[in-house]
Amino acid sequence: MPGRAILNPPDMTPPNMIPPDTNLSGTNPSDMPLPVERPGEPVFAAPWEAKAFALAVLLRDRGLFDGNAWAEALGAECAGGGPYYEAWLGALEKMLAEAGVASAEDVARLARDWQRAAEATPHGTPIRLENLPDR
Repeated sequence: MPGRAILNPPDMTPPNMIPPDTNLSGTNPSDMPLPVERPGEPVFAAPWEAKAFALAVLLRDRGLFDGNAWAEALGAECAGGGPYYEAWLGALEKMLAEAGVASAEDVARLARDWQRAAEATPHGTPIRLENLPDR
């Protein structure tokens, strides 16, 4: 996904996550542990990963989807390979589209707008969509 930081190589288990070869059959996704910090290691490799995690939890808590639907969507995205939290973003985007909250086109347009806003924003100032010259 262009414009997003890639800090975890695709073949590496994300920091502090359950290793991929762990047998979780029969495990309720709601009972899965949250990422925990290992001494001296951050829970997330970048702030956007924490935001993706928080957004998924918030949307689940607000009833947009349940833990089983999330596990299915995330599993399908992870099966394609690639960085772990980019799979989170892909799963979130698909679930938003399926729920009728935001289409893939809506998400792509907003991503382009934020990229353009970042390019139009002077260094050291907050990036806001209002910074777009055509707004």
